[in-house]
Amino acid sequence: MTTATPADRGPAPADPERDAPTERQPAPGIAARWPYLTAEVPAVPGTIKRFYEDFVVDEVPLVEPEGRGDHVHFRIEKLGLSTPRAIGDIARALGVPPGSIGAAGLKDARAVTRQTLSVEHVDPARIEALEIPRIRILSVARHPRKLRTGQLRANRFTIRLRETDPARLDDVRRVLDILARRGVPDYFGPQRFGSRGDTGEVGRALILGDWQGAVDRIAGSPGPADSGAILEARTLFAEGRYREAAEAWPRGYGHVARLCRAMAREKGDARRALHALDKSMLRFYVQAFQSWLFNDVLARRIDSIDRLEDGDVALKHDSGVTFLVEDAAAEQPRADRFEISPTGPLFGPKMRAPMGRPAEIERDVLAAAGVRAEDFPSTGPFRVSGARRPLRFPVEEPSVEPGEDDAGPYLEFRFTLPPGAYATALLREICKDRLIEGPDDATDGSPG
Repeated sequence: MTTATPADRGPAPADPERDAPTERQPAPGIAARWPYLTAEVPAVPGTIKRFYEDFVVDEVPLVEPEGRGDHVHFRIEKLGLSTPRAIGDIARALGVPPGSIGAAGLKDARAVTRQTLSVEHVDPARIEALEIPRIRILSVARHPRKLRTGQLRANRFTIRLRETDPARLDDVRRVLDILARRGVPDYFGPQRFGSRGDTGEVGRALILGDWQGAVDRIAGSPGPADSGAILEARTLFAEGRYREAAEAWPRGYGHVARLCRAMAREKGDARRALHALDKSMLRFYVQAFQSWLFNDVLARRIDSIDRLEDGDVALKHDSGVTFLVEDAAAEQPRADRFEISPTGPLFGPKMRAPMGRPAEIERDVLAAAGVRAEDFPSTGPFRVSGARRPLRFPVEEPSVEPGEDDAGPYLEFRFTLPPGAYATALLREICKDRLIEGPDDATDGSPG
């Protein structure tokens, strides 16, 4: 088994999956758009991910390997790598297709993360002997089945909040107490909405057939949130200089450059040019609009995310099954025990609709956005199925303690979240709109 050397903990090379600006930098004000559950506690500003080791994630497996079978389950520790990047590096080293490697979930790139992967018909000794920069093999064992997406129980986090005021410890603990009791608001984070906060507007344009509006949002419409090469590229596009715009887009915006070239090739026909984008990208935009609408519903119910109402569609946390709440008072004790929670909409043809006041709130949100539930298509490149999403998620055993190292004082958080829940949603309630993510050139290993 290999051990990371000091050289492995130097500055990380460029990684498009990590460095793409649309995935990292929220638009000004987006983080503060939706209200906080703990609004009565003033913001405690701070910075996360100043160093890779400031953000540690441990995947908690759903099942342990049985020690037999044709599949090999192996636990890795990766440093500053996305899960797809780590899988690609391991696949090349083993001489297998990346698709043959199973993973339960995706883990942060700008972090130290530990997770289980699987591969079939590979000698465990070959995996134990792997030596790959920024990847360490922790354990290897056989198992009869491939690891599938979602096969994890939880994720444990250890996070250091830097550039903060340790004297605010009581306020931080007060927020954690509220979240442990009532749940963490399950907002989609600002990264879902892109660097300008408008990916949802692209999705809205797509489902309404506003092709020109969609391509303008993606590649043109320069505004105050744009600067440098991005501002230049958007300005060129707005002037109809599509080929020049394609060349101006910086690294990490390949899909936008493709759209620009398609607009030049199709002589400005926006509908035809959109075919240059992958269907998965088009659906991402529509899903971003779904997410925006969900956040607006949650915002309207933020003060009662732990309270059921007659007509709610509730979710059972242990099974993921939903049901219509006919008697909220009778079901409320189960919500108090965090067995069930009210849900919000991910609009689509197969979404289970609520009744009563919850339905009125969701209709009002649709009307404010100028769309109807039936506008979300069940076929074609923009198709979505629809679903329900809980308004909150539980946090297990949250704690915070002050600390200090060579880089200065910090607050260290420890907590466990269910699969799919984001630690930044919890930290958002503490830092409010004053949560900062450390710069890439500073995430170069331990502060010592």
